[in-house]
Amino acid sequence: MKRLIPVFLVLFLVTLACSRSGSAAPPTPPSHGGGDGESHPEPSPDRDRQQGTTYYVRPDGGDTTQCTGLADAPYPGSGTNQPCAWDHPFRALPPDGAPRIAGGDTLIIGAGSYRMGYGAPGADNCDAGYPWSCHMPPIPSGPDPSSPTRILGAGWDGGCPDPPELWGTERANVILNLTDSSNVEIACLEITDHSDCVEFHTGGLACQRDTSPYGDWAAVGLYAEDSANVTLRDLDIHGLAHTGVWAGRLTDWTVEDVRIAGNGWVGWDGDIDGDDSNSGTLTFRRWIVEWNGCGETYPGEEPTGCWAQTAGGYGDGVGTGATGGDWLIEDSAFRHNTSDGLDLLYHRLGGTVTVRRTIAEGNAGDQIKTTGPTLVENVIAVSNCSYFDGKSFTYNVDNCRAGGSALAFTLHPGDTITVVNATVTGQGDCLVIAECAEGESCTGGERVRLRNAIFVGNPQFGGGGDTTCLAWTSLPGDPIAIDHAIITGTKGTPSPCPSGSLCGVSPGLRNSSIHAFDAHLEANSPAVNAGTTAGAPDDDFDGRPRDAQPDIGAYEWREPSAQVYLPLILRR
Repeated sequence: MKRLIPVFLVLFLVTLACSRSGSAAPPTPPSHGGGDGESHPEPSPDRDRQQGTTYYVRPDGGDTTQCTGLADAPYPGSGTNQPCAWDHPFRALPPDGAPRIAGGDTLIIGAGSYRMGYGAPGADNCDAGYPWSCHMPPIPSGPDPSSPTRILGAGWDGGCPDPPELWGTERANVILNLTDSSNVEIACLEITDHSDCVEFHTGGLACQRDTSPYGDWAAVGLYAEDSANVTLRDLDIHGLAHTGVWAGRLTDWTVEDVRIAGNGWVGWDGDIDGDDSNSGTLTFRRWIVEWNGCGETYPGEEPTGCWAQTAGGYGDGVGTGATGGDWLIEDSAFRHNTSDGLDLLYHRLGGTVTVRRTIAEGNAGDQIKTTGPTLVENVIAVSNCSYFDGKSFTYNVDNCRAGGSALAFTLHPGDTITVVNATVTGQGDCLVIAECAEGESCTGGERVRLRNAIFVGNPQFGGGGDTTCLAWTSLPGDPIAIDHAIITGTKGTPSPCPSGSLCGVSPGLRNSSIHAFDAHLEANSPAVNAGTTAGAPDDDFDGRPRDAQPDIGAYEWREPSAQVYLPLILRR
């Protein structure tokens, strides 16, 4: 779903444009003796080596006069230029100052809580009249993809058990800035703020924007543009007043084990100013996108004031502007966002979309929406699009907006969509829709293949007694091909029942109720061993191998494991 760019984002872009003037050349090593009143350490002799220099930050460190930043040790309490850590990330990347780290260096941030914005250590250059501009400069680009600049939370290499918290304050525009930043790795961080306010909220949660102090809130967690070869890993980006990640014109990004949740307008927004288009391969694994379009209480981290388009908000979990690129999404979840879950409608500029072993449920609009050649494999799509209706945390959400489809596809002339081993249910207009891209003329050569899939219909929410339809298309000819499916409870069930399929029978799921849906198969399910091997994936939703005769649906049924009691010492 497209939306207007709010005023604060326009101001942020103007600030970025000013900061970027004359900076088209590759990043240079930091200056030594900037205007922030603190000394800058001389570059290490190994700065020119491929591995770069490692710097440290920890809450008990010192400023850049007291500590070199080159040792993971506290400031001893006296002396200058001591071998100890800096006390704040702003020491390495000072607002309105030259970075003290260079491309290819590593900054390791110790466990703790770091105020990011006006009033924080190292924010000496910030202007009290413009505190929203008090944020990190762009992270310097690494020299090449094999030598990235790394911003890492301590424990990044051990499962990230206690990520440091970077929390925005005083209306900071952004916390992490990747403008023109390439060859970068960011890992093991919590990025948030300490307020439950939502930018421009119309239901009582609006952030203070008129007079200082503005409060402990920030607008955007991570901003990126014109950025290539970036890895985000083990990040929790939540509770921002507007957007979790705002990023466009990306090339070859990898996002793994990243949660984007409870951001007041949108989770991941790819609609930046000007051209938005991404390119290369965009890989997302174990990507959790949930509760966006809701405020998040602090410190409780519970949803509040959930709103959407009619109330003046937005609410997509993931949305983009016009984009290209090959999008690969695996082992992910899009849940309880106040508009669409995964919205790649504007993926119109070439490339493919692949979604594997992913669940989309409880989003108020469409669950998964794509344009262009798409493979949907081992996916569970539960369009209980009235999820927010009557909930205590709901302010004003458009239930089942734009039809509330489980799977919504837009095709260019000649495109093919493949849905295989999916389990799909919903209470919107239809479970599956397919139409031709706006302004294009489809020819009848388009195909939507639905194979080894379970489709469960329900009474349509707000439909006056109507029932969810199986599939609707405006494409010419007969583009939807179904085989080896189980279809039940839908309007428009094909007659005769498609090849290898079962129609009007119970699918034998653990729970078929729309609001407590569980796609696991029961032992007596007619889906067991009823699929075809043609095009079937080797694994199921859980990543477990399928047998020689695959089941229909996202899960492969398995004999329950015998539970044997073991003494405590053996179980350990």
